[in-house]
Amino acid sequence: MYDLIGDIHGYATELKALLAKMDYQEIDGVWQHPERKVIFLGDFVDRGPEQVETVRVARNMVESGNALAVMGNHEFNAVCWATPDPENSDEYLRPHTAKNLGQHQAFLDQVGEGSDLHRSMTEWFKTLPIYLDLTGLRVVHACWHPKYLKTIGKFTDDQNRLLPEAWEASSRKGSEAYDTIETLLKGLEIPLPPGHYFLDKDENKRTDVRTRWWQTEKLTYRDLAMVPGSEIDKIPHDPVEADILPGYDGEKPVFVGHYWLKGEPAPLSDHIACLDYSVAGGDRGGKLCAYRFDGEASLRPQGFVWVDGMTRPTQKS
Repeated sequence: MYDLIGDIHGYATELKALLAKMDYQEIDGVWQHPERKVIFLGDFVDRGPEQVETVRVARNMVESGNALAVMGNHEFNAVCWATPDPENSDEYLRPHTAKNLGQHQAFLDQVGEGSDLHRSMTEWFKTLPIYLDLTGLRVVHACWHPKYLKTIGKFTDDQNRLLPEAWEASSRKGSEAYDTIETLLKGLEIPLPPGHYFLDKDENKRTDVRTRWWQTEKLTYRDLAMVPGSEIDKIPHDPVEADILPGYDGEKPVFVGHYWLKGEPAPLSDHIACLDYSVAGGDRGGKLCAYRFDGEASLRPQGFVWVDGMTRPTQKS
């Protein structure tokens, strides 16, 4: 069966500790288990101090058949950062703005921007599928959304990997490919009513709010909003139309990362689990979290296992 691991963000020490806690062993440079396989939920890079080692561990496991993985928004961004814009020879698919550089600087410093290692890693990121729909479970980095899962088929191959020609369209704001990738890898966002805004954790002004897309009750902007606690009073209690949210059919469990949860890990519902428990905020109680899946139809709190993040300097995201 599978052990699903949430966002690592360059914390290789914690990754190895979590693997060891789940009885994996490193043999000939590859972490492995005689009976189980890991599924990584993406976001291997940015923020942490051991990003090269994190990718090395995960990549070796995937390429040796000891793990599967999906793409996170940070891998998508890393590819776009390194890919020239075919419509403007002086630009890249992810603009090299101060804000974007701040999010990605730690990775570039550790890998060596433009190096053979950098190119090798970004090429590997391109091979990661957008989602997995396996016997008994589903995996996507941020949002299992039927509409966009149907759309993404226009832009992926038979292994759910973005086609080479789809990267440009996926980075063009306003395109169908862009909206699809944004939702699946970054979460469902909805515009706030006119006149409302909040500041994100980096103090950028936002008028669209990321939602708890899995929620089926208390459907107001404030109830659904995932914003810093200091900003929640800026979000109105106006009701949101129920058909804006995708819902979930509950056919089998689905696992996501991405959302920087806090506290003791537990299922979001009987069929949905988030495994991102903020390891990059180790000095604030973050954890690197996994779920040990044994084919159960309903998720169990006892399935979660984690290691605490170490107190170390973190990079701004």
